[in-house]
Amino acid sequence: MPMHVRGRGLPPENGQETAIELWIVDGHISTERVAGADTVFDGGWILPGLVDAHCHVGLGHHGEIPIDDAIVQAEAEREVGALLLRDCGSPTDTRSLDDRDDLPRIIRAGKHIAKPKRYQAGFSVELEDESQLPAAVAEEAKRGDGWIKLVGDWIDRGIGDLAPLWSDDVLKAAIDTAHAHGARVTAHVFSDEAMPGLIKAGIDCIEHGTGLTDETIALMLEHGTVLVPTLINIIDNFPGIADAAKRYPTYAAHMRELYARCRERIAAAAAAGVPIYAGSDAGTMIAHGRIVDEVEALKGIGMSPTDALGAACWDARRWLGRPGCEHGASADLVCYSQDPRTGPGVLSQPDLVILRGNIFRP
Repeated sequence: MPMHVRGRGLPPENGQETAIELWIVDGHISTERVAGADTVFDGGWILPGLVDAHCHVGLGHHGEIPIDDAIVQAEAEREVGALLLRDCGSPTDTRSLDDRDDLPRIIRAGKHIAKPKRYQAGFSVELEDESQLPAAVAEEAKRGDGWIKLVGDWIDRGIGDLAPLWSDDVLKAAIDTAHAHGARVTAHVFSDEAMPGLIKAGIDCIEHGTGLTDETIALMLEHGTVLVPTLINIIDNFPGIADAAKRYPTYAAHMRELYARCRERIAAAAAAGVPIYAGSDAGTMIAHGRIVDEVEALKGIGMSPTDALGAACWDARRWLGRPGCEHGASADLVCYSQDPRTGPGVLSQPDLVILRGNIFRP
């Protein structure tokens, strides 16, 4: 039976909240009136499904996990209204989840690409020789949904500190290869040292970015590079990572330094105009279903409530090339009786979740 929702939409237009009225037919949105539709929501706020722009459905503490566990991860995202997920690297083949009408849509990046002993064991494709990187990128482009995930820096135990994994010329060749295959490229990066080479090579996005400087922020603006800072992972986990690294005191001190200035540096990037989107980094050290906490963390670095919510909703969808509430789009909606910008208590408890035209009530 056709359904009908009516309320207020976001973002505001010319400073004014807009009325929104949608009909749902065969799992899709219609902006044209449909006779006989059942009104299932009336009078609150109606948004396109939330977006977690950096999570890992199909990743466990030791890498690959059973598909049933990946389903549980995806269900946790759905319960808070995160209906579009950019999976930033997973060793588990989660393609079968695309056949499930009750699970969020996933945009995959294939597996992480790293070097032996330069990332967490079991997570990535490991290349003995960096000259293999362009070919590996081409292969992962076939497995992903238009994204590639590189490990840009990680601890080098030979020097006892964070260090870049790839030389600049190899990065340029690899990123050019990804773009030729129609894929965008992002990279895990903590420190400053790896960022200039990645940005100048044409990378599309930086994940984490705790080592941002004024110079790398300017480079990101010049090259149109996007940032997904995953603030809750940094805030929750960097101190513990440093405390556990007793064998590598230089690395531990570096991680504490990055933690101490991460909010100020991410805030500087936002103030400069670097596009920022919300990602929780859920998968191992962060539980799934925490995108609302990331929105709150973005507010904590100075983003307005509307901009912080947009970074996990309409703006993120536009960046990822996915529709919102327009005519013909999949009916993936979250509805709130109160303004979802009010705070996490409201945003984390949607009154109605509609996914592919099916109703879910948290």
